Amino acid sequence: MTAQNDDSIRPTDSDLRWSPERANAWWNERPLPVGCNFVPSTAINQLEMWQAATFDAPTIARELGWAAGLGFNTMRVYLHDLLWEQDARGFLGRMDEVLDIADKVGIRIIPVLFDDVWNPEPKLGPQPDPYPGRHNSGWVQGPGLGALNAYPDNPEISHRLAAYVAGVIERFAEDSRVLMWDVYNEPGGYPSPGAEPVGEACLPLLKDVFDWARAAAPSQPLTSGLWWNPLAPLPPSIGELQLAGSDIVSFHHYGPVEDLIVVYDQIRTDTDRPVLCSEYMARNMRSRFETHLPAFRERSVGAINWGLVSGRSQTIYPWWSWFDKEPAPEPEIWFHDILRADGSPFDPKEADFLRGFLETEGQPA
Repeated sequence: MTAQNDDSIRPTDSDLRWSPERANAWWNERPLPVGCNFVPSTAINQLEMWQAATFDAPTIARELGWAAGLGFNTMRVYLHDLLWEQDARGFLGRMDEVLDIADKVGIRIIPVLFDDVWNPEPKLGPQPDPYPGRHNSGWVQGPGLGALNAYPDNPEISHRLAAYVAGVIERFAEDSRVLMWDVYNEPGGYPSPGAEPVGEACLPLLKDVFDWARAAAPSQPLTSGLWWNPLAPLPPSIGELQLAGSDIVSFHHYGPVEDLIVVYDQIRTDTDRPVLCSEYMARNMRSRFETHLPAFRERSVGAINWGLVSGRSQTIYPWWSWFDKEPAPEPEIWFHDILRADGSPFDPKEADFLRGFLETEGQPA
């Protein structure tokens, strides 16, 4: 993942990128970020979470309170460009409300601006009900494959996406409730089965979003998480561009702790910046809190697992549930998520471990 000096992969505003010294000083002044990728249990995806008709502040407040009770201090939360197009002022107001809810329980937010995972055709309005027994059956890409394919030759799309990035970041550029900006989740990502992979179609937007975000002059650092798809290896240029643009280096890993350490050591050969694992924890793949959190803490790596409360996203089911012909009952071992909708834990011993381990997480890394 070594970054090159090729201008085709380096953000044009790289001179505004934080130095490693600044990034490490910022990191060491704060508690190690530990938390979840969060969508409330009443939302199937980003659009249902944020649209005015389905925005559920009471559930968000209740569930973030539970997260704080487990000891978490950070939530990674997905946004969507269509929300800006639909109602920019209302969307910013709802963002402000969520940030306020989180701040009241000591949680800071990592907003995610774009995402190349799952359904490539996002649509505003009422969202579909979950397909029974299927992992993340309603999650949507943003801006979506069609927009990415048209993006290089369509100024209207470029201007719309640039306005979204600038408008959101400028609104919260000096806001201490925002920990950092994750500008693009899993670029080149894995679509829902049967859909066309994104691949290199993400590169023009990935480059531009770093530039737009820098131009908005946020006080918070930028990142985009390195990731690997063993079923369809990514073009190296994607990871190189992510690494070249990130102030804080983040990555995703769903596997046993011994593999995690190998990946971390490889990342360390490429950077001396702080490191955040912004997705992990899949019990069926030997990625668990009890094994991974001690390894993260020993290396001063932030840790953001996937999922808090089981709900409409159905991420208690594994990725491969997409290929099941019949809906499955609740799995004996949950893939992701920690709590049921009533706040009770899937695994009481796991919840006890989290509370005990994280009660000491209040000091700077």
